[in-house]
Amino acid sequence: MQKVSEKKYSMGSNVLFMIKEAACNVPSVLSLVVLQAVVAVGISLLELFVTPVLLSEIQHHAKLSELLILIGSFTVGILLLRAIAAYIEMNVHTGRIQVRLGLIVRLVKRSASYSYPLMEDSKIQSKQAKSWEPLSGNNQAGEAVWETLCEIMKSVMGFVIYLFLLKDVSLFLILVTLATTICGYWVTNYIGGWEYRHREEKAELLKKFFYTMGKGKDRLFAKDIRIFGMEAWLGDLMDKYQRLLWEFSGKGQRKYFLADIVDILLAILRNGVAYGYLLAMMLQGELEVSRFLLLFTAVGGFTEWISRILTNFTVLHRQSLELSTLREFLDQEELFRMEDGIVPQIQEGMGYTIELRDVTFCYPESENPIFEHLNLTIPAGQKLAVVGLNGAGKTTLVKLICGFYDPDQGEVLINGINVKEFNRREYYQLFAGVFQNFSILAGSILLNISQTVQGADREKALDCIEKAGLTEKINSLPDGLDSLMDKTVFNEAVELSGGEMQRLMLARLLYRDSPIIVLDEPTAALDAIAESDIYNRYQELTRGRTSIYISHRLASTRFCDRVILIENGKIMQEGAHQELMEKGGRYAELFEIQSKYYQEGVKTDAERKEAFG
Repeated sequence: MQKVSEKKYSMGSNVLFMIKEAACNVPSVLSLVVLQAVVAVGISLLELFVTPVLLSEIQHHAKLSELLILIGSFTVGILLLRAIAAYIEMNVHTGRIQVRLGLIVRLVKRSASYSYPLMEDSKIQSKQAKSWEPLSGNNQAGEAVWETLCEIMKSVMGFVIYLFLLKDVSLFLILVTLATTICGYWVTNYIGGWEYRHREEKAELLKKFFYTMGKGKDRLFAKDIRIFGMEAWLGDLMDKYQRLLWEFSGKGQRKYFLADIVDILLAILRNGVAYGYLLAMMLQGELEVSRFLLLFTAVGGFTEWISRILTNFTVLHRQSLELSTLREFLDQEELFRMEDGIVPQIQEGMGYTIELRDVTFCYPESENPIFEHLNLTIPAGQKLAVVGLNGAGKTTLVKLICGFYDPDQGEVLINGINVKEFNRREYYQLFAGVFQNFSILAGSILLNISQTVQGADREKALDCIEKAGLTEKINSLPDGLDSLMDKTVFNEAVELSGGEMQRLMLARLLYRDSPIIVLDEPTAALDAIAESDIYNRYQELTRGRTSIYISHRLASTRFCDRVILIENGKIMQEGAHQELMEKGGRYAELFEIQSKYYQEGVKTDAERKEAFG
């Protein structure tokens, strides 16, 4: 399997990515960002000029009516802009949420469709987990980035305007303002970034705290907690992690207090220099009182704009890092043909021959190969049983046949065509399977059988339920096919027994109506009698289809046309059940051990382990 590729994204690239997302889905987001920034700067300018202008008019002995008109004009302007700002604030979040939800949909689709080897890769799993962080709430990068971009735009416009206002003042004052602001920003940002630099430590504490809390609330652990008296132990763990979190927070608060002290001292220095310099100019007759007030206020505003620019670019940088984790997962290079390739022709009655030719396969990060130069042919319509102890390679064989993995060497062929040549998504349509860890969706029984939200065929589903032997149970439910499943989501959900769940899986398999059937230990949790009944139904209902059965219980292989015994990644024996029993050897030996377990009881743990893996 090829190595996972690493991609890097710049801050500008991530901003452009979000702009494109908004432009394609909710264009109003971009226009509202610009309008919000312009209105905010307009309000700031009106508030800056109102007092100096009024003071100047009073100094020049303006009439009362002129002053009232001037006050009214400023008041109306400020109120109008504030009303526009409030209206934008009320409506700006809808579009931003839609952009974030659009990214969530993309992420869910990507998570459900990317190549199977990537799904089992620990690095990709880590990427996937991190990719949700920028979309986990309105304060995260997937939505908050718009507020940051608005603040940067607003700050840049304010900086340019205020710099223009101060252009006639000494360069010394501008440089002092810049120096103290940048110095204060650097010191406070470094000290204030302590928690960010220790985020992994905090994340580890939070993970342990919420894990412990979650186990205490988990219904699955309720019996063990009460039987083994684990309440006090869980309580002690909760207290421990809560205390560590308080200590961590206390360290941060002490450092933030130091940052505030530094910021205050630099502000006193900056304002003292500005006030003294402008006051000297006014006393020398170079400034009027109104001009002094305007410039002194402008110095404070100029400082604020610089600080905001620096702060928001820092915030944008952090948000860019979060967005990078999202994009790294979305843009992860595929290992299989997912968009192009051959589309298999699925026709009723068409047979499919499966061949593994000189196959060698080793899992990533593993030194020992599962198979070396394996050859196997499954003729169209044959029922093949695959048996062997744990770790023999049974499930790996199924993964190779289903196209979840590609061999490192050799070929897997379907009707003579290499699986690598197929469009992998279309290739999966050839298969219907029931696995040991099957999936149940939080929805109706009909949804779980049809695996489709819209367009489910109720008559077909009822027919499949009848063939699976589940009609009586479904009819006993108040809502029948519409009964809900999964109590973690629906309080009124029904709970089926193990055998009933297996019949539901059989109904799902029949509904899919695929030409190749795969059963990987689907009845491991059932007793031998229930398993026998389920397999008898599989035998009847999958007649004429290429079928692969994996089971630890060798008795369940009797209805198969052929059995292969895998050990150490090799086919040790093959043939029909009766044929293998007559030959003796490893298969017959394991069968006898299992038979003894059911008839007399296995005498030793070693025999049990050998019989069942």
